Amino acid sequence: MPGPGAELDQVLALSSTEPVRRLSTDAYREELARRQYRPEWTWAAWSPDGRVLARALWWGQSDSAHPLALDCLATADEVPPAERAELAAALLDAGHRAFRETGAEAPPLYNLLHLPGSWRDDPEHVPAVAWRQEAARRAGLSVEVERLQFEWTPEEPLPAAPERLVFSPEPDDEVFLEAMMRVAEGSLDAHTVESETANGREVTARESLEFYLDRPGKREWWRLAHTPDGALAGLAIPSATPYHRNVGYLGVVPELRGRGYVSEILAAITRFQAEDGADRITATTDLGNGPMAAAFARAGYRNTEIRINFSAPAE
Repeated sequence: MPGPGAELDQVLALSSTEPVRRLSTDAYREELARRQYRPEWTWAAWSPDGRVLARALWWGQSDSAHPLALDCLATADEVPPAERAELAAALLDAGHRAFRETGAEAPPLYNLLHLPGSWRDDPEHVPAVAWRQEAARRAGLSVEVERLQFEWTPEEPLPAAPERLVFSPEPDDEVFLEAMMRVAEGSLDAHTVESETANGREVTARESLEFYLDRPGKREWWRLAHTPDGALAGLAIPSATPYHRNVGYLGVVPELRGRGYVSEILAAITRFQAEDGADRITATTDLGNGPMAAAFARAGYRNTEIRINFSAPAE
């Protein structure tokens, strides 16, 4: 199952009528020019007579040494439904082996994007999701988390400015690391819980710190939130992707939860991004994190899609 070279046009022409996200050839080539897709991250399964039966498109930032996420997984319509999971799992295994050989420490996560909120009631979405779930599990991406994608646009009023918290910059990454460990206590975020169980609080917090330092958002945007008497209340990390601004990371220390501070921190992030010219601000939270989802709704964020993330277990 070689990565495509001269056969790239054929790989991109794979025909699938399933209702999950299909990346257009033009969109792929635009991001290929920015090195966010790359030929060595684009894998296909071929029939003996040279037909493309499946494809896997991994994505990364333009300066990434290894892919960050599997962005698109599809099989051709001619592949029998009962064979799709096995074929796709073999394709993912081949890609994962190649990435390890070039120094990747873990297989990239798989983001199954753009599912409607009612996908479980749709007879076309259910089987399309099911074989991808099985393929991900077979390829070692056995941790599955369903997430809600939110969006704020200027058509919505800005949330009210925070009145009970004081926000200040903090240039010391180690101070932010301590704050991250504090707000992660009792987290409802599935990845945080799993990583802390496997690796401990500090390793998990440092991974988050390094993740946001590596995003296109600027370090000087970050803020700590304190009560007027100087007690740490939480943190706000506005961030960005190569495409748009996002909420990034926010949290409240355990002893101050239940007082509405999460809404003040979210308001601070939203107002900062909007005042800096953002015409779209995105955010995600786990389906099981009801308090955070409610905070997004109160701040004028609209739930636009469901995503399912598949990742390898933390080690």
